[in-house]
Amino acid sequence: MTATEVMAQLKKLGSEQTKKTLMKHGAKEPFFGVKVGDLKVLQKKIKTDHALALELYDTGNSDAMYLAGLIADPAAVTKAQLQKWVKAAYWYMLSGFTVPWVASESPFGRELALDWIDSDDEQTANAGWSTYGCLLSIKPDAELDLPEIEKLLKRITAEIGSAANRVRSAMNAFVIAVGGYVAPLTAKAKATAKTIGVVEVDMGDTSCKVPDATAYIAKIEQMGRVGKKRKHAAC
Repeated sequence: MTATEVMAQLKKLGSEQTKKTLMKHGAKEPFFGVKVGDLKVLQKKIKTDHALALELYDTGNSDAMYLAGLIADPAAVTKAQLQKWVKAAYWYMLSGFTVPWVASESPFGRELALDWIDSDDEQTANAGWSTYGCLLSIKPDAELDLPEIEKLLKRITAEIGSAANRVRSAMNAFVIAVGGYVAPLTAKAKATAKTIGVVEVDMGDTSCKVPDATAYIAKIEQMGRVGKKRKHAAC
């Protein structure tokens, strides 16, 4: 499919109701309001097409940008392209999912995650914590820097109270990722979760809530899934 054909298909799939819902979460024009489920159907048709992904992301259309993350080739993406993507990721669905999914599976995942975490820009920092969280979900423990992850947990304890809105959410998710995916650090993650408590995040005019990290990690333990890695970051 060409970019023009994809955009035409996205327009057909969009709905005003979905647009209203997504706008409550932070999406802005231009976009058509396509459900994620419908985007995944398109993903299956297109499969991997990195050139097309770059074209779609450059449209600035949120639906197209999200789809771009699903069909991009992390092995082919460049560091410059990822930096360009993170700058354009204006709301959390892009900064917290699309960009991290591709970045974490690229050769530059950890490097960019640490760089973005230090950013003063809320969405970029969100992408940083989310990218590192994705790394925890797909990388074998032997390929992870456990002392570095411990330091990041301590940093969360010290900074989450003063962090920007979506950064707090990403930090909380990072704690859950450590507890759920990195068995040697589950105890450390649980201790961090207990210290930070329930994290308050403004979710706008929605009923969404940030999960309680302590309860979430406990649920993973009860399911016997601690340390179970994912094949891919995207879900």
